[in-house]
Amino acid sequence: MKLQINFDNTKQNRLIAAGLLISTILIIAVSIFAISKIQEKLYESYANFGQLLGKTIAMQSYELTKDKTKEEKRAILKSHSVSILESNADISFITFKDNKDNIIFTSTNNFKDRAEHTKTNLSVPITNSKGKIDGTVEIGLNATMASSVAKTTKNSMFIVFTLVWAVFTAVILINTFLITRELATLHHGVKAISKGRFGTTLEHKDASGEIKELFNAFNDMSSRLHRYEEQNIEELTLERNKFESVLMNIANGVVVCDSNDAAVLVNPIAEHILSIKHNEIINTSFADYVDTEGTVCFKNEIETFKKTPLEIIEKKPLEFNVEVNTRIIKSVISPMFSKSHDYLGYIIVLIDITKEAEVDKLKSDFISNVSHELRTPLTILRSYIDTLYNFGDEFKFEEQKEFIGVINQEIIRLNNMVNDILDFSKLESNTRYEKQNGDIMLTLEKTLSNLKVLAQEKSINFIVEKDNNIPKIPYNEESIERVISNLVTNAIKYAPKNSPIDIKAAISEQNPDYVKITVSDKGIGISKEHQKKIFDRFYRVENDTHTIKGTGLGLHLVKVTIEKHHQGKVFVESELNQGSTFGFYLPINPTKENEEEIAKEAQA
Repeated sequence: MKLQINFDNTKQNRLIAAGLLISTILIIAVSIFAISKIQEKLYESYANFGQLLGKTIAMQSYELTKDKTKEEKRAILKSHSVSILESNADISFITFKDNKDNIIFTSTNNFKDRAEHTKTNLSVPITNSKGKIDGTVEIGLNATMASSVAKTTKNSMFIVFTLVWAVFTAVILINTFLITRELATLHHGVKAISKGRFGTTLEHKDASGEIKELFNAFNDMSSRLHRYEEQNIEELTLERNKFESVLMNIANGVVVCDSNDAAVLVNPIAEHILSIKHNEIINTSFADYVDTEGTVCFKNEIETFKKTPLEIIEKKPLEFNVEVNTRIIKSVISPMFSKSHDYLGYIIVLIDITKEAEVDKLKSDFISNVSHELRTPLTILRSYIDTLYNFGDEFKFEEQKEFIGVINQEIIRLNNMVNDILDFSKLESNTRYEKQNGDIMLTLEKTLSNLKVLAQEKSINFIVEKDNNIPKIPYNEESIERVISNLVTNAIKYAPKNSPIDIKAAISEQNPDYVKITVSDKGIGISKEHQKKIFDRFYRVENDTHTIKGTGLGLHLVKVTIEKHHQGKVFVESELNQGSTFGFYLPINPTKENEEEIAKEAQA
């Protein structure tokens, strides 16, 4: 990945500008100082030049005028002065005086304009060969040459220092730009690494030696981090896939939320429990989840979880039951941490315990019913036995016989209830029943014979229809007798007096491999909603119509005996106020595989 540079150099610009300003001030100060010194030396040299020129003119004048008359001297000095003034523009005037300070000749009259621009006056004595002073020569200099040289020197120095300043500034700016650009490149590279963009490469074709080595070290580090990241990503991806695979296939619902309550992972079981689609819950606040009935289900518990210190909730996760869409859901909230023990969020496990809650309720109802049902016959038995024991001699034989008949009836009733409970325990323990080929009609007739007395009490008669072609089939006679007895007893209980009960046994028309046995009554019937659960354990229809008490185990024992131990099928057909038909199918030739499977279950 190539790095594009966009750096803000405001601070660097301020530093560079400050440096350049200081450098410029220093260079200007040095320039002014140097120029002033040069000009000072220049004018000093110029003054020396004037002294030398004056001495030269004095010597020449003496040589030209010695042994001359005053007039001749005057004429010679005038001619000599004019020639000097014409040949040298720097001399503004020349004046000759005798030893008495009288003017012999002055050029101010002839060169008045030049005299007015005199800048320097020099006086040099004129000496003879014997060293005596014969006069003086005064020279005026207008410094034209010195000014020109000073100006030229000043301009030259200005140009030189300007070039030096420009070169110096350019070097600083270029060097600063290059260093700043390289550092900015390195800065943005480090910034990219800090944001996790491992593998960032810095270009260093024009980088200086030390910076180039630094860039190489950075690129090597970035490459190593990139390879390490790819390796970690593969491992993390593998671990995440494993984690998600476990969560997606776990039997319970799982919702993973981040520290902001957003659901980041929801498995299919949780979606089913919550009756919500994946895209409707993912990345939304789980605390705000509302079920189909408009109830906010988890908000209070999540707030309680978040208010509990982590060190407490970590050791003892928050557990609670909540009703979601008419289901009873056991929920467990546990905190989620990183390897460094940083808090990341929480996991909610959802366990549907609706059936368990229903079973618990049924068990409670069962215990209550059994207690009530057992108390009633025991109370009657105790009352009748106590009466016979204490006052039996006072009763006639017919009255004693009636008492004993009631006692016998209650004992039978108590025995039936105890048998239901014992049979339930036996069947639920996967005990295997021994089967033998037998005539199902004989078992049917035997059972009906035992129940005739019970039917006669309500003036109920049995109408039996049978198919003469029913073969012998393998079954456990005792358990099938119990099944038939339960079905017929229920029919007697709910059938009106003086009504018939139809019992049919035949080869099934829908499936000839089965024997079909049905028990039909003309009783009050069962509604559709209760027919779906009528064979469940502990389930009883309790309303204004069904007032007969019981354990709620009879039909469940029928179902377990037929379907689990005989590979058959139970069914019910009923309409309210039209009667009910209970029945079952028994296989004529049960499969060996199913028999072995039942045997394994019994041994487990």
